[in-house]
Amino acid sequence: MSGIRCGIVGLPNVGKSTLFNALTSTAAAQVGNFPFSTIEPNIGRVSVPDERLDTLAAVSHAPKTVRNHIEFVDIAGLVKGASRGEGLGNRFLASIREVDAILHLVRCFEGGDVAHVDGAVDPLRDIATIETELMLADLESLERRTEATSKRAAGGDGEAKEILPLMRRALEALAAGRPALSVQLSAGEGRAFAMLQLLTARPVLYVCNVDDDAMTHDNPLVHEVMRHAESNGSRAVAIAASLESELALLPDGSEREAFLDELGLGEPGLYRIIRATHELLGLITFFTTGPKEARAWSITNGATAAQAAGAVHSDMERGFICAETITHGDLVACGSEQDARSRGLMRREGRNYRVMDGDVFCFRFNV
Repeated sequence: MSGIRCGIVGLPNVGKSTLFNALTSTAAAQVGNFPFSTIEPNIGRVSVPDERLDTLAAVSHAPKTVRNHIEFVDIAGLVKGASRGEGLGNRFLASIREVDAILHLVRCFEGGDVAHVDGAVDPLRDIATIETELMLADLESLERRTEATSKRAAGGDGEAKEILPLMRRALEALAAGRPALSVQLSAGEGRAFAMLQLLTARPVLYVCNVDDDAMTHDNPLVHEVMRHAESNGSRAVAIAASLESELALLPDGSEREAFLDELGLGEPGLYRIIRATHELLGLITFFTTGPKEARAWSITNGATAAQAAGAVHSDMERGFICAETITHGDLVACGSEQDARSRGLMRREGRNYRVMDGDVFCFRFNV
């Protein structure tokens, strides 16, 4: 996977643009206390921090590091009726179809000078509003396409025959008030199901936007959201978007560390969001290193060595011979690849070897 694309969604005035600015360490997104301050989606690319890559580069004397990255898309606020085009809903819903995961930002703080679009703070109601609109949009899309797909299947179209049962199962789930993500798929159905481009098939990370004090104190609204996330197999994290925005504008790392220490926080909220997103998408990290660069790569947990080689370059998978492999910890402990080899810690793995998080690979291939 070359990079992850996450769409930030939520009701108007919950802090999406503020969160986007914080995550991307910019002031690129317009921030305003009025609905639809974001019309065109803002897109920011963020490098994924990983100390393992830095230590790997030091051990292998690589002059350059190339990190994984996540693209964050600041999608304008959705409102009740978005599935029918309310609030420019169709335009915003189309942006969601292009992301790998949804960061659903939910307001979990009372008071302040920012007006809630519904007049009162109720995170579960807000979540239900957004999720209902996404399900209604999927229902409309599937109902519109099912008749045409049925006709094609009856005419012998192989692709239509494959996809029609999936469409019907998704329709059944949505009609019962369940997202498309709840549809159980066999090992061979994932590709065809992805072709349906359903909004509610995207995994969701709930991001609870709290006030600054709530980062170090219990917040009952956050607990409500976390219970909801657990009930549907999702995840939730808490973040103070305004605080993170201030943190992002500090000029250097030492000032940021001092700021976090003063607040009693161990790390920026970005790190928690990145970890939770990787877990949500079932991703792990492997590394390659050499005389030019040390590089981190994301891949789905359970992928094989041949698939990891293909993530680097398709020719490597096509002509795969073996993967010379060592764990990151072993390589760093040895201090050099040469020492690791002399100790017998470098292994030769075949194409079906299951990649482990932190593996360092040198791929042998012939094309």
